[in-house]
Amino acid sequence: QVRLVESGGGLVQPGGSLRLSCVAFGSIFSINAMGWYRQAPGKERELVATITSGGSTNYDDSVKGRFIISRDNAKNTVALQMNSLKPEDTAVYYCNVDFIDPRHSRWSTWGQGTQVTVSS
Repeated sequence: QVRLVESGGGLVQPGGSLRLSCVAFGSIFSINAMGWYRQAPGKERELVATITSGGSTNYDDSVKGRFIISRDNAKNTVALQMNSLKPEDTAVYYCNVDFIDPRHSRWSTWGQGTQVTVSS
């Protein structure tokens, strides 16, 4: 069983920065893609950014140039540095990890979510 623990959310003023972190614990053989998604009230969950095991990144157009996703493969962690935050970035942010377990089965799992609120 794999558990994701997220941290770093909070309240920030427009133009400010926050850094989200997510650590994967449990029976992991290897991790493929890691990513961040978000869900605002009344809206569907949407992709924010993903990063492959080789370091290739993909961003939603709304965050390009402002957010940076990174990972530490040795520590099974993924981070999201969020700069120049806007009120429309307000949402619950979820970490997602696509991994292979010791039996070589492939799984995708989600964190519990962390609230990010951008407001003056």
